[in-house]
Amino acid sequence: MKRKSEQANLLLRKADQDLITLEALLEHPEVSQEQLGFHAQQAAEKMLKAVLAYHQVEYPFDHHLGRLIDLLTEHSVSFPTELEDVRYLTPFAVRFRYDYYPPEAAVPFN
Repeated sequence: MKRKSEQANLLLRKADQDLITLEALLEHPEVSQEQLGFHAQQAAEKMLKAVLAYHQVEYPFDHHLGRLIDLLTEHSVSFPTELEDVRYLTPFAVRFRYDYYPPEAAVPFN
């Protein structure tokens, strides 16, 4: 793994790219919840991995946000409880990119 600060900074720059994309997509009402959720999930995943990299915690190369949060707490890295719901973005990484996202499950992104 790259030096902790290099890897963490790279991941944060990548997360910023996802956030910029998400913000741009929010301006277009025809963009699907799946696409909004995907970029939100990707940004959250990269931010969590940046914190893990900074603390020199090896992390899996998957998209499960709950596992990443659990790794933080297992290694005594604090995680704000008000962000616990970020776990619910996990299905947007893969499942809802290839599966149906029912309209009744839609959540507001703005």
